[in-house]
Amino acid sequence: MEKSNEQIAMRVSLNTIIWNVFLTIFKLFAGIFANSAAMLSDAVHSLSDILSTFIVMIGVKLANKKSDKDHQYGHERFECVAAIILAALLFATGAGIGWASIEAVISRESTEITAPGILALIAAIVSIVIKEAMYWYTRMAAKKINSSALMADAWHHRSDALSSIGSFIGIFGARLGFPILDPVAGVVICIFILKVAIDIFRDAIGKMTDRACDEETVNRIRDIVLSEESVMGIDLLKTRLFGDRIYVEIEISVDGTKALNEAHEIAQRIHDKIESNFPKVKHITVHENPSGQKAEDNEQ
Repeated sequence: MEKSNEQIAMRVSLNTIIWNVFLTIFKLFAGIFANSAAMLSDAVHSLSDILSTFIVMIGVKLANKKSDKDHQYGHERFECVAAIILAALLFATGAGIGWASIEAVISRESTEITAPGILALIAAIVSIVIKEAMYWYTRMAAKKINSSALMADAWHHRSDALSSIGSFIGIFGARLGFPILDPVAGVVICIFILKVAIDIFRDAIGKMTDRACDEETVNRIRDIVLSEESVMGIDLLKTRLFGDRIYVEIEISVDGTKALNEAHEIAQRIHDKIESNFPKVKHITVHENPSGQKAEDNEQ
């Protein structure tokens, strides 16, 4: 039996939590015993990934609740709320890494740090490989079920991989006698993390403020409507994103001499065609106008 979107998201989230717990413990051990401040910071970043995944699980769970009296259009926007929280957490993590790195560069305290042991380098390599694999694993599932919260979590994994690359460069540089490379790499990684956080935030806000679909999607819908032989024209075509789902409002021109049941059958065929071609569409309204007559609000 095919798994539901919620089951897929929960399975992916649980798997990433297990791997993050392992990574956090391993990085803490390596940071302490290999005398690496960079690896200890990386361990804290992995710990934040665990928290972010729990946020995703809550968001997906709420988003998949059925419509009720107080939320008659469903709960999809809870995924956007989860994505916004994740973006804020990611931004704070990136800013924290950047601030600490800038302070270290300015004060030059990094030159006084004892070179870390080889275990810290091994931990950084293991983290890069696992976190990059988690990014692609989570990203694939997010695309499959069209989940903005899960996609935000995927990018959080990628940010941790980038952070581990920074740790590797810093640790390797310190072992070669250039400890300043550690904080410099941290500043660069900070910029990447902040950009990802801003992109996630903008996408989630767009989905919460009834942004229209992209032009390609609108044109495809228009083509489907006009492919119906009895449609004489489109008076109105509006789309809006509701979380990760799409709402469509259409007004078509039909022959005014047609019987009501004939006009209704035309609208129903259009409705069914759009639903079959666009799985993301949750609700469609198709209204028929006698040819040459538009609704009063069409020009608004």
